[in-house]
Amino acid sequence: MVKTRIILASQSKSRGDLMRGAGLQFEQMASYVDEDAIKAAMRADGENTQRQAETLAEMKALKISLNQTGIVLGADQMLDLEGRQFDKPKSLKEARENLLEMRGKTHTLETALVACENGQPIWRTTAKPRLTMRNFSEEFLDSYLKGEDELALTTVGAYRLEAPGAQLFSKIEGDYFSILGLPLIQLLNWLQDRGVIIK
Repeated sequence: MVKTRIILASQSKSRGDLMRGAGLQFEQMASYVDEDAIKAAMRADGENTQRQAETLAEMKALKISLNQTGIVLGADQMLDLEGRQFDKPKSLKEARENLLEMRGKTHTLETALVACENGQPIWRTTAKPRLTMRNFSEEFLDSYLKGEDELALTTVGAYRLEAPGAQLFSKIEGDYFSILGLPLIQLLNWLQDRGVIIK
């Protein structure tokens, strides 16, 4: 079997860890897409959260695919709480405000993955896990944020489900890998169908 080059258009540690853990061999490259500008334009046009995530995932993969050979994977995740979009918090103060807003409510993680080859999208998938936060106390929240510190700023929800962030929740619906930012099972199935990895 001829080995196909796989590139993950992201420097995300969690996505990289998931793919490595699944036995995939790949490279990671930053796409340097201006995410803030793209999101601002799409929100001004009234695009929904899922469409924003899909567009960002595609643009990340396309940018690298135009200059690199192989399959380029672009991923993006956005948090939707009752129609309001949340980005990665820029400070612990913002993380605390966001978590208080989400407390006791259910939010959706719009998770998109797009594969490009030769500068063209060739496959895409989305996942929509739903997570319900418990009515945690502010004492717990302050303790949680003190423990996580800057790590709380690395995800859209200010939590890492694979870490102490799991304590924030009372209910989770959906694929664990997608919650961490990558619809891994869908990706593996597609790579097997394409003959990139052994079926």
